[in-house]
Amino acid sequence: MDFSLPTAIPVLARTPAVLATLLDGLPDPWIHGTDGPETWSPFDVVGHLIHGERTDWIPRVEHLLAHGDAVPFPVFDRFAQFEASRGRTIHELLRTFTELRAVSLRRLEELALTPADLDRPGRHPDLGPVTLRQLLATWVVHDLDHIAQIARSMGRQHADAVGPWREYLRIIREA
Repeated sequence: MDFSLPTAIPVLARTPAVLATLLDGLPDPWIHGTDGPETWSPFDVVGHLIHGERTDWIPRVEHLLAHGDAVPFPVFDRFAQFEASRGRTIHELLRTFTELRAVSLRRLEELALTPADLDRPGRHPDLGPVTLRQLLATWVVHDLDHIAQIARSMGRQHADAVGPWREYLRIIREA
């Protein structure tokens, strides 16, 4: 499927509700369980999504529109959530993410991007040349990637408990 804002926005708009339905009110072992060392829990992922709303997606859209490919995007700290989320509950994080995503989507709508805007070039600090279309498509896939990451992390909490059914459950078989 080619990228278009009308097909992307419904996915971006649903992500907070998907996460709230999946995570809000669950016992802590579901929220803080990981796949193992150096992996993120659902709590960590939601914190990361909040940080992205604040410093990545719309800020990069605006940066690209203002500077094109003349000035690379500011570097994104992929680990800022660990400090920023400390002492908060999953409920608080989900509420914050929901509020921030609504603001991001309103801002995206206010920009009234044209097809020509979507083809405008920008510069990623590590990846090099990108377009606004690629940035926005990545935002959608980034959401879906983290939803899958959360589901995988949760599934792996019962990896040993499923016994011989493990062979049928790709979510816990694949590393």
